[in-house]
Amino acid sequence: MSETLTIALWATNLEPALSSMDAWAAGVEAMLARAAADGAALLVMPEYASAQWLAFAPALPPTGEIPWLAAQETAALDLLRPLVARHGVALLAGTIPHDDGAGRYTNRAHVLFPDGSHLVQDKMALTPGERDPAAWCLGAGATLKVMEIAGWRFAVVICLDIELPALSVVLAGLDLDFIVVPSMTRLASGNARVFGCAKARAVELMTVVAAIGAIGNRPLSGEAHPNTSGAAVYYPCEEALGFTGLGPATAIAEKAAGAGPYLLCRDLPLGLVRALRHQGAEVWPGAWSAGHLVIEDL
Repeated sequence: MSETLTIALWATNLEPALSSMDAWAAGVEAMLARAAADGAALLVMPEYASAQWLAFAPALPPTGEIPWLAAQETAALDLLRPLVARHGVALLAGTIPHDDGAGRYTNRAHVLFPDGSHLVQDKMALTPGERDPAAWCLGAGATLKVMEIAGWRFAVVICLDIELPALSVVLAGLDLDFIVVPSMTRLASGNARVFGCAKARAVELMTVVAAIGAIGNRPLSGEAHPNTSGAAVYYPCEEALGFTGLGPATAIAEKAAGAGPYLLCRDLPLGLVRALRHQGAEVWPGAWSAGHLVIEDL
């Protein structure tokens, strides 16, 4: 087993107007081919990368967008599976609204592997817009999946979920080698919250965290919906990892050229980080429990 893992982060530009699902899949395949040529084991797309499909949707009210996107989920995944197998690169295909068959929709991340396996992760903490009955009106997930690639344990933590202290406590006991954070943030403030908390989780959990967001106005009915983000990798703040916890990153932007920034994260030092997590970090309390802590409210 290699001591490193190479991944690629695609901060998708949502603004190019697509004419069909086939056109969208062709763009994904171009990035899969690039990632394969770069030796990446995993290509990551942002939360709601599927919102780009609204460019070829019929006229929809805000309440109709999620049901329409969810209705395209199966067709999109059927197009992606052979592409993942062809290029030999696992794909986190952003998130796609999912119809659970009981009148409820979730914000679901899909991870497709070259061997045909397919894992999903639903977002657990929803923004006000995602909970708004007059807008997207989604339901929250309640299960956290621990996944594996090339012998490394990882989890997909979607956007707002990375900001939850209670979830961080759960993650601390899972011995994760890395975490991937697909996000969609309208403003620079939202991006700073997600990426700032991603960096904090790298320190708290003694693991590698890769954050990725969509850029540009997404197509939709009604008012414009800008998105500000980029891509970044964070490490624990250790001497052996360069002190600062900062890995490869793009600029944070609200506009992008072409398909959007592509960040190759070559040879992430997962073996070294695992060793530091198990024994050898400068200062790390491990999966510390507050069960014995006494609170004095003065």
